[in-house]
Amino acid sequence: MAATGLHVETHGRGPALVLAHGFGGSARNWRPQLRALKDAFAITTYDARGHARSAPIAIAADARAGAVVAHFAAVAAGASAVPVIAGGLSMGAATALRFALAQPERVRALVLMAPPAGPASGRGVSASALEFASAIEQVGLEAAGARFAWGANAGLDPQAAAWVRAGFLEHDAQSLAHLLREYLARLEPAAQLAPALARLAVPTLVVVGEGDAASLPTARELAALLPDVRLELVPGAGHVVNLAQPERVNALLRDFLAGLAP
Repeated sequence: MAATGLHVETHGRGPALVLAHGFGGSARNWRPQLRALKDAFAITTYDARGHARSAPIAIAADARAGAVVAHFAAVAAGASAVPVIAGGLSMGAATALRFALAQPERVRALVLMAPPAGPASGRGVSASALEFASAIEQVGLEAAGARFAWGANAGLDPQAAAWVRAGFLEHDAQSLAHLLREYLARLEPAAQLAPALARLAVPTLVVVGEGDAASLPTARELAALLPDVRLELVPGAGHVVNLAQPERVNALLRDFLAGLAP
């Protein structure tokens, strides 16, 4: 299955590691991990549809969970080896998890960073997704982003807010609105996925910043529900944990990945 319309990059050599970025991010967000791990892994990153160098999302249905997971699956199909180590941050973590639930035979291990809460939680971007989408259409990316993505209400530390803003304005506005309404506003809470999570016998690393109030409860829920899981809290980090503390996150990744069975 071709990764149609997606900007995809693969760096390094070794076991296949596929990483999906968060909402409003891009493949560039994984540069610290690429530099640290490319000597031991073939790392594939991509810009999600509607983001950065990938094609926009033409119709709302292409922003729903099934389509977003299919994009991840297409990228994984082009990786250097199968099964893959599937991972992501925030929206990307939700996508990697749902890929593993749908096709566990294609997943060797999972890496979930800053897993997002569902819309009913009152936390994170999913909780304000519908308002955020309307604001994008009514006042544009800059004003909407300042209100929901990197402003005081976003719950990000100042450094993370600067990172989010730096990349946010290069994306297609309508695509982001589609993703907010069709994917993020419909994310199931971890408890709703409990039976499926209990059956997912895949080694999983969950990484969350200690200052990430939006993702901490979800990370702990996943750690309680998954049968083979390791939860790591990273001091000095908020939501964009892999950029806030790259050396610590890279060390956690190396240790977890080194422990996987051949």
